[in-house]
Amino acid sequence: QQRDKLKQYQKRISQNLERERALARQLLKEGKKEKAMLLLKKKRYQEQLLDKTENQISNLERMVQDIEFTQIEMKVIEGLKIGNECLNKMHQVMSIEEVERIIGETQDAVEYQRQIDELLAGSLTEEDEDAILEELNTITQEQVELPEVPSEPLPEKIPEASPVKNRPKAELVAAS
Repeated sequence: QQRDKLKQYQKRISQNLERERALARQLLKEGKKEKAMLLLKKKRYQEQLLDKTENQISNLERMVQDIEFTQIEMKVIEGLKIGNECLNKMHQVMSIEEVERIIGETQDAVEYQRQIDELLAGSLTEEDEDAILEELNTITQEQVELPEVPSEPLPEKIPEASPVKNRPKAELVAAS
């Protein structure tokens, strides 16, 4: 309200300044220099008042902004306070021991369900897997037939000349 009143006052002074300037011009034309000077001094004083009014309006606007921002801060603090109260109530309902108990029960239920799934799917135990691997090894050994090993020892040197040694290099490359 004060800001609005100051703006109205400012408007009134601005209008008076225009009138007094026009009046000072008229007085100068009429040769009344002293009256014109007095009127210009009054005008100058009113201009200073106008500047002071502008500063007061600026201060009031800053104060209004500060008040609005403080109101927003108060709402934020109130929201934080309410949120903190809600968290405390939730913590009272659910203690750490309760959460640990629920997690333990969940893990037990998951393990139990896994065992049921294995039974229903006909899944094999580790012992069954070992038995299957052993049987597989036995079957693969039965299927592989190795050639018979000669009972006579192999000769150490071949007495005759090798036909490869007597051939020219070009024939060796072509033969291979």
